[in-house]
Amino acid sequence: MAEGEAANILLISPTSVGIGGVAQHVSKLREKLENRGYNVKVVSSSNTIILKKKGLMNPSFTVSASFKTLLRKYDIIHAHNLPSSIPMRLSIGRKILTLHGFYSEQIKIIHGSTVGKIASWFEKRALRWPDVVTTVSKRDAEKYRQYGLEVVHIPNAVDLSDMPQSEKRLSNNPQVIYVGRLSREKGLEYLIKAIRILYEKRIYVDLVIVGDGPERDRIKYLADGLDNVHLLGALNHDETLKYIRGAEMLVIPSIVEGISTSILEAMALRTPVIATNVGGTTEIIQHMKNGILIQPRKPEQIADAITTILTDEQTRRHIIEEAYKTILHEYNWDTVINSYLRIYNL
Repeated sequence: MAEGEAANILLISPTSVGIGGVAQHVSKLREKLENRGYNVKVVSSSNTIILKKKGLMNPSFTVSASFKTLLRKYDIIHAHNLPSSIPMRLSIGRKILTLHGFYSEQIKIIHGSTVGKIASWFEKRALRWPDVVTTVSKRDAEKYRQYGLEVVHIPNAVDLSDMPQSEKRLSNNPQVIYVGRLSREKGLEYLIKAIRILYEKRIYVDLVIVGDGPERDRIKYLADGLDNVHLLGALNHDETLKYIRGAEMLVIPSIVEGISTSILEAMALRTPVIATNVGGTTEIIQHMKNGILIQPRKPEQIADAITTILTDEQTRRHIIEEAYKTILHEYNWDTVINSYLRIYNL
């Protein structure tokens, strides 16, 4: 990069731009960097050579000559999550890897212990490739430091200017919304069980599920007989935010989690959050202050928390106001961009 020229930055996302929390983070990062005058390109598994094998990113693929040429054009290559680190490795520029969760832990839950061991082997080697490793969760930063790494914690963020003023609803019933990937580590089966518990108690709520993934058919099977469960599939970001705004609460029942963008967005939209006390979620939510924390795999606790939000107006209002304050003070994009620019050496 010549003196006075704007840096060229390549962002590598594991999923298509606009699909999923990581892709949303990458899209917003691009926007904010371009607003600062940098030249930014985003590539993802939808338009590069990253491959999938049985749902697991395949680390053995070969990188095309054209993509190798592309890598050489950039001063900074910023990969998001472990599979994206493979093409990043070939760069001659400054290499940054951001982890949006604890990779081997997630793979073990999804694919079992044998595949989890392979993922752990790959993880330990891939973490040697970047110049800087960052995590969105303080907890994950501490765990990766046990590998002897220097890790920088930079959280996710929310842009309040993106928040819609209108809302979307499916009915006049209270609406519980889940937003995220439909995969085993997200714990959706326990949310379905909680909705069934409420249904049997004649507490009628609509469960709106936004997202897609390998567990979709299983979720449909588990919800059989519940006409108040609605799978909307993957929606664009603006539509998703409108559904979050229109819901009485967001429930994130994950077994493992980094820092959920959906949680931050719900807090910004003044929609109460119920979430499991795992991963980075406990860094965002203080129980009964700015949200409700529950244990993973506990549908009865989910049902009780939903009932609390529906029936205790004072608690609901307190959670909404404290959650909004949390977003204002701790999860803003100006702070996040400045942190990334420091590790880019810009």
